Amino acid sequence: MLIIDRLELDFRPGLNVLTGETGAGKSILLDSLGFVLGWRGRAELVRSGADQGEVVAEFALTPDHPAQAVLQEAGLPTGPELILRRVNRSDGRKTAWVNDRRCTGEVLRALSDTLIELHGQHDDRGLLNARGHRDLLDDFAGLGDLRAEVRTAWAAQGRARKALQAAQDALAEVQAEEEYLRHAVKELDALDPQPGEEAELDTRRRLMQGAEKVREDVSRAHAALGHDGAEGAMGDALRWLEGAEEAAGGHLESPIAALSRAMAELGEAADGVMRALEALDFNPLELEQIEERLFAIRALARKHGVVPDDLGGFAADLRGKLDALEAGAGNIDALRSALKEAEATYDAAADRLSAARAEAAVRLDAAVTGELAPLKMERAVFETRIVPADPGPDGRDAVDFTVATNPGAPSGPLARIASGGELSRFLLALKVCLSHGNTGVTMIFDEIDRGVGGATADAVGRRLKALAEGGQVLVVTHSPQVAALGAHHWQVVKQVQDGQTLSQVVPLDPGARVDEIARMLAGDTVTDEARGAARVLLDS
Repeated sequence: MLIIDRLELDFRPGLNVLTGETGAGKSILLDSLGFVLGWRGRAELVRSGADQGEVVAEFALTPDHPAQAVLQEAGLPTGPELILRRVNRSDGRKTAWVNDRRCTGEVLRALSDTLIELHGQHDDRGLLNARGHRDLLDDFAGLGDLRAEVRTAWAAQGRARKALQAAQDALAEVQAEEEYLRHAVKELDALDPQPGEEAELDTRRRLMQGAEKVREDVSRAHAALGHDGAEGAMGDALRWLEGAEEAAGGHLESPIAALSRAMAELGEAADGVMRALEALDFNPLELEQIEERLFAIRALARKHGVVPDDLGGFAADLRGKLDALEAGAGNIDALRSALKEAEATYDAAADRLSAARAEAAVRLDAAVTGELAPLKMERAVFETRIVPADPGPDGRDAVDFTVATNPGAPSGPLARIASGGELSRFLLALKVCLSHGNTGVTMIFDEIDRGVGGATADAVGRRLKALAEGGQVLVVTHSPQVAALGAHHWQVVKQVQDGQTLSQVVPLDPGARVDEIARMLAGDTVTDEARGAARVLLDS
């Protein structure tokens, strides 16, 4: 990448120091690390003439390391080793892998938050970012449980507020159509249509309408069969034949018998026709009433856009809305009470969190002040400022770390008030106070000793050494006092080979380390006196 051809580094536990002349490539190493971790930064990390640049970073993880949870959530392999690989091609395309699985830059950045902390004058991800100061204070004070309580109360308050709003919206909607609902329910209740009634009324209406024409024909038939018709004619014929029977000498017995049978059949037919006439008889008023009800049911069905058989269910739905309207006021009162209770619970939890933060701020200020004295900043004032903020899931406080470099001087944000050297020492003091129990994270300090020297630089180095105990710290430094206190020393060297400038990182043995620290003390010409001074620093 850029002036790096191929480079492999094996950083170790404790304090690792990187030194080298300005422009040797120390910043490119940090850019490369940031690249594989998904940080936003320099994009042109491909050496001239190369198709691509590749960075691989390997981390050792404990079973309970926070990175394990990130891997599990992302569906990536977990385990004691974490291998990140990211490729940047010359056309700008980037590809990333985690444990040989493709992943997104978002996953890389989530992992980086659990793996690396970068501190320096231009670090907008760490202590200089005021947006993270509240979280840092809470971590310092161990307020995780109290914050979880506040978040739970905030979520419950949100649910109560949504429930009340939904009930109010529903009530407003019903109230807007109250007049229509009452009129429609009154109309439906007055008619009281029943399932299947429309079909039954339609059938009866059709029968009645057809009965008028049928009855006319049946009445004519009944008249033709009656006394003035066939019955009268057959009766006359029978009387005439019976009067002539004696003179006919027996010839009329059979016709008379047949006619008598026919008279009996005719009477039975006439009786049946009479019964039919009675069955076809109906009240014209009843037909009118059936038609009126049938048409009323159909009109209501069209009006409300439902089939006639569903009118009863539709009426029940409307009555339910009216019941909800009548019960709505009481329900809203109950929801208002629930919201008030949820708000009180949140307020109480947020008050406890605010009080705990105020107490923790006093302790943090005292701890940082105690660290500033050895760093030759005993007159500086550090203050954790807590001001009210809009309520949220993390309480109602805004937290900002402020400093005043001298008594009586105005205080302000770290990045704006402190000079380069002062800022570095403030950051180091703050980090020492905040890092207790913070294991599993590699801390990188980029020229945090800038602008200091002598006893102050020695104090900075000793704080860094203490910070590295039980963990891993990487320091890019120009200070020989800091470099001498490292457990492992790496030198960044820029060389020209075959007309091409390349950067190398060389682990230093004890002898080479003396020469490098002597160079840092004396400059380009390393003297025996400088080497002697370097040995004194290394032995101190």
